[in-house]
Amino acid sequence: MKIKNRQDFLVVLTIAVAALALAVNFIFPPIVNWWSARQKQISTLHEQVRNGNLTLRRAEAIQSHWDSMRTNALPTIPSEAEQRFLKAVDGWAHDSGAEITSITPQWKNESTNYMTLNCRVETGGDISSLCKFIYDIEKGPLPLRLDTVELGAHDTAGQQLTLGLEINGLALILNDKK
Repeated sequence: MKIKNRQDFLVVLTIAVAALALAVNFIFPPIVNWWSARQKQISTLHEQVRNGNLTLRRAEAIQSHWDSMRTNALPTIPSEAEQRFLKAVDGWAHDSGAEITSITPQWKNESTNYMTLNCRVETGGDISSLCKFIYDIEKGPLPLRLDTVELGAHDTAGQQLTLGLEINGLALILNDKK
């Protein structure tokens, strides 16, 4: 090979290596990152579409549940709501055999769309009556949520128990504007 051809070859080879190094270090990583971000976005969108389709399939059940919550929500007038709640708790206690020892209601109005009735309920009885009482609260038509359940024993055999419950009730403030 002639020297001139060898020098041209080495210059071209050096330029090619420099271009390859530049491409590997500065061009390909942003493209790969962009492609990975795009793939991640596509998979997120696929997941959102799947969740949306599942929600659409359950739309009737969700609407039915919402209608049930709206019709069974506590009244927005505090005295009426407390009366309805106390009547329900009394009925559940009577049905289960649990003995109510105290109820302390407290209202919270943290939103323009709803209010919550927070109640501390203390009961006593045996394990089966207290279990039935909790079951009745959970399965009743009122929109209630048990936040805290505390169980204690009065005797060494564990036959006489006390149950402390923190219960939240929902009162919806419905706006008829559409």
